[in-house]
Amino acid sequence: MKEMPIKKIEGSQVFDSRGNPTVEVTVTLEDESQGTSMVPSGASTGTFEAIELRDADFQEYNGYGVSRAVDNVNKKISKGLIGGDAYNQIKIDEKMIKLDGTDNKSKLGANAILGVSLAVAKASANSLKIPLYKYIGGISGNTIPLPMFNILNGGKHSGNNLNIQEFMIVPVGASNFRECMQMGTEIYQVLKEILKQKDLSTAVGDEGGFAPNLERDEDAIELILDAVEMAGYKKDKDVKIALDIASSEMRDAAKKIEKEGYYFWKTKEYKTKNDMIDYIVSLTEKYPIMSVEDGLGEEDWKEWKELTNKIGKRVDLVGDDLFVTNRKRLDKGIKSRVANAILIKPNQIGTLTETLETIKLARKNGYKTIISHRSGETEDTFIADLAVAVNAGQVKMGAPCRSERVAKYNRILQIEREIQ
Repeated sequence: MKEMPIKKIEGSQVFDSRGNPTVEVTVTLEDESQGTSMVPSGASTGTFEAIELRDADFQEYNGYGVSRAVDNVNKKISKGLIGGDAYNQIKIDEKMIKLDGTDNKSKLGANAILGVSLAVAKASANSLKIPLYKYIGGISGNTIPLPMFNILNGGKHSGNNLNIQEFMIVPVGASNFRECMQMGTEIYQVLKEILKQKDLSTAVGDEGGFAPNLERDEDAIELILDAVEMAGYKKDKDVKIALDIASSEMRDAAKKIEKEGYYFWKTKEYKTKNDMIDYIVSLTEKYPIMSVEDGLGEEDWKEWKELTNKIGKRVDLVGDDLFVTNRKRLDKGIKSRVANAILIKPNQIGTLTETLETIKLARKNGYKTIISHRSGETEDTFIADLAVAVNAGQVKMGAPCRSERVAKYNRILQIEREIQ
């Protein structure tokens, strides 16, 4: 295949779904093809994620400005990549990693680097006049993923009193993505009516899920299961539950009160590490839970192994903060026989190439892959194409609510129509 030189790289500051600044990058190729990418941002972030470069100038945007990252795109990265072959994604990404020169992309900023990396891929797909998922995945990238709808929010994603960050429904009984959307939206609307009838808030959290105050986290699961049945579906058979506990936040909260273990800061409950394992096991025994993400802290390897030994054969144990889309951390998990699935967030690692390498390692070792959005999202639909391209099997994109989430669901519907 002939080369296609990069002609122009332009970064700018736009805004994410929380109203915070983020990086947008447009790449123009020699044939005038363009690709534009917007970079998401997380609230509940892992310690070992690549560094998102912020201005830290509290006179503007509460310190969240990204003018330094944008300058790095327009000056340092642009200078290093102009004239390079856009079709050679690996070489482009390797050059940016070398330009940065740090282990965590703190010099140029993972947000600057990722914006360019994804925009180059989009521009290349447009240049070749093929869909993005085909450009990334080739003829083998053709599996429509199963969505995990985050219909009830807690933790750092909401202002309510629920500790668990995400309560998700997974429409395992659907035969295609269109049916998944029907089931997800119907259950979501029924849940809204149940909350109204109970005089509970129907305001939504960062990812579009409802965020009511409840007496216990388990009440959230039970409300969702009621909504499943009232919508005409069968729990466990048609719909299963998935949780993101985001336990690293609870570990951090425990450290602040000078304790080891987990502190549910919203309800002021303390659990030892063993208590936390027992709590997760009990939830999976009581409810039709198929997946638990970040059940334990990002450095609690011993406890992760114990949890994996106890329920890993029947429950997906997903490492997010544990693995942060990082090959080295995933490799440690594989060798330690810890967890059995990995959450994939491109902005945790900073380039498309490294993201694909981590997915390849996971698949080689039998770990499931779940492509995920962030709580601070944009209307960019890149992850929808990525999920299909790598045959991920599962995808997290939030509730069927808020346009930055729904845009991604609509994109997968479009892809499904193309490949059927």
